Amino acid sequence: MLETIFGNETVAAILLNIYHYEAIHARAIARNLGKVHGGIVHQLDRLEAGGLLVSKEVGRTRVYSFNPKSAYTAPIIKIIQITYDALPVKAKEKLFAERTRPRAKNKPVIKEK
Repeated sequence: MLETIFGNETVAAILLNIYHYEAIHARAIARNLGKVHGGIVHQLDRLEAGGLLVSKEVGRTRVYSFNPKSAYTAPIIKIIQITYDALPVKAKEKLFAERTRPRAKNKPVIKEK
């Protein structure tokens, strides 16, 4: 459904990644999606220019997150949340393979509800 709303599968996957991690850099998204870094950066720049995302430098890395000041962010996040909640656990594990912190041995990547 998100692909239809946002025009392509890559943008939908990027937004799901940002929703899942809250803040993430382009290379981590590219690794999760198995896509080229440059294409991800292009889409992130487009979404930032449109006001949906903001970025900041953390060391030498640019980290992206949703723009809390945009009037469009809250309704779009609700749409993304519906899609995120509907994803099966296996799909989440595949889509969000990048870890932001260490995980205990044998602990699942995504908790089932």
